[in-house]
This record gives sequence, structure tokens and C-alpha cells, in this order.
Amino acid sequence: MYFTNRQDAGHRLAEALERFRNDTPIVLALPRGGVPIGYEIARALGCPLDLVLVRKLGAPYQPELAVGAVVDGEHPEIVVNEDVALALSLPPTYIEKAAQRELAEIARRRALYLKDRPHPDLAGKTAILVDDGIATGATARAALRAARRQKPAKLVLAVPVAPPETVVELASECDEVVCLAQPEGFGAIGFFYADFHQVTDEEVIELLNRAATEAPARG
Repeated sequence: MYFTNRQDAGHRLAEALERFRNDTPIVLALPRGGVPIGYEIARALGCPLDLVLVRKLGAPYQPELAVGAVVDGEHPEIVVNEDVALALSLPPTYIEKAAQRELAEIARRRALYLKDRPHPDLAGKTAILVDDGIATGATARAALRAARRQKPAKLVLAVPVAPPETVVELASECDEVVCLAQPEGFGAIGFFYADFHQVTDEEVIELLNRAATEAPARG
């Protein structure tokens, strides 16, 4: 399966998620790439759009290789990719220092993206966690665990594309995974998009503001 861009992927995912329309859903997007997809889903389902602020913990000299991930919250959630950490012989202090650096970036993004906007209450609702694709799953796993702490009635992971083994692993972290394509020999997420430009802070802010304006009108 090949997506024109994130908007196209969002439209297709929204169709697959239509059955949740009456479950008082809340869409939780992973910035930045998950926000355009989350916006299309929230608009299609007529529900709020919020963020889960997660940062990947990159390996030394290989920042794209995920050693783990950290998600913001009252008690920050750190998830470690044990296989990678063991293969690289990384000490626990490396993970701790990397997490502190990324928490500082999370704080910057929270102030930039959300300002004083309150988070929707997930308790008793259907939370739909959205990204533009998943590779190792470390970031999604941390985000799912953080969302689960807020006691949603149902927790759904929705992505356009992910490796089949990662989908199986993440299924234990949520109630359901909706993944449109699960190719073998995965490669990189960008391989499955014609347009996979890096989403900017300005795009994220625009889409969040648009979603906040449109939600009352839909209601």
C-alpha cells in the first residue's frame, strides 16, 4: 500500500475507524508526523484532537536507532528497547541522561504547541493513538502506557503502516491495533509515502488550532 501523503493516510485510517464514532473517541497524535493524520481522523469522527508528547532515545552515533523512548507526564514513562541496549552495551546512565535531554525538548514543545490548552479527560472514553507509521515501536509503546494510566475505556492504536512483528508486540499494550499495511522487509516509514516531508512546528500549531476551532462547531 502506498500513501500520497499524510492527509491521504489520515482519510484512509478514518474510514477504518468509523465504527468508533459513537464511542466518545479522543484522538491522541504523536507529533510531529502523527498530527496531520490525527487531524483528518478527528475531523472525520467529529471528536477532539490532543497530543501525546514522546521523544525517541537515540543510540550513540546512531540517533535514528531507538534505544527507547520517554513520554511526558506527572511521572515520565521511559521504555527501553532491551535488545538494542544490550547489543550496544549501554549503561543505565546513558538512558537516564538521554531521557533528561528529551524531557527538556518535550517541555519546549508542550509550551509551543499547547500553551494553556487543557487536555481532554480520557477516563471512560475511547482513546485512539495515532502516528504516521511505526518502525521499532518504542515510541508507540511509551505513549500507549502513558495513555493507559489515564484509564480510558478502550485504547486503540491506529497507524497507516508498521512491520507485522511490531504490530503483534504492540497488541499487548492496547485493546486493538488498526494498521492498514503490514509489509515484510519494512525498511523505513517514508518508503510508503510519495510525500513524506518533515512536518514543521508551524504545521502542528495550525492543525491544533484548526481542530480546536472546529470541534465546538461539530458539537
